[in-house]
Amino acid sequence: MEKLVKYIFIMIAIVIPFTTVSSENPGNSGANEYLAFAEEMPAPVGGLKALYKKISYPTIAKKAKLEGKVFLLTYIDEKGNVTDVNVVKGIGGGCDEAASEAVKSTKFEPGKNQGQPVKVKLSLTISFKLK
Repeated sequence: MEKLVKYIFIMIAIVIPFTTVSSENPGNSGANEYLAFAEEMPAPVGGLKALYKKISYPTIAKKAKLEGKVFLLTYIDEKGNVTDVNVVKGIGGGCDEAASEAVKSTKFEPGKNQGQPVKVKLSLTISFKLK
């Protein structure tokens, strides 16, 4: 009996790591297609000024005198379209949503490797500062 228990334990120890590593999260299955870095990284058409013009400071954040930085992970396809935006670290007060919406509505110059457009994950930091 002791050998059987030991055998089962060994099988579980071998099988579990492979099943968790090989199984993909269906919601993230396309994320592996995006590169973490490209020779030429994506950039907003019109620069960061054009992106910041699309952001309106949320009223709640203004009233609460909320300032800070919103960190975003942006997925940009080979045509320069934003396919997804994830808030990595936010500040609340509607700022996270305002930053995400502005980025989603922005067209980007696509990332390139060897002159060819590629899908790239791009980290963006959007600062909210009251004047």
